[in-house]
Amino acid sequence: MSLIITDECINCDVCEPECPNDAIYMGELIYEIDPNRCTECVGHFDEPQCQQVCPVDCIPLDPNNMETEDELLEKYQRLTSAAV
Repeated sequence: MSLIITDECINCDVCEPECPNDAIYMGELIYEIDPNRCTECVGHFDEPQCQQVCPVDCIPLDPNNMETEDELLEKYQRLTSAAV
């Protein structure tokens, strides 16, 4: 699953630089996560870094983008091989 930022976001700017996949960006009103780039930090870290730094706990799993650990790892591999 990718993650999603809810409307409780206070635009504190701490999550965006923590994302190793550049999946977090400023939307119209709050930060948003591109589900095509979010791997929940699989391949990079043991836990999603954005969730670790969020002061208001507004980054849950996105029920509309369900993915297995294997699918997240495949996405990580695609993203990192494209970056080379």
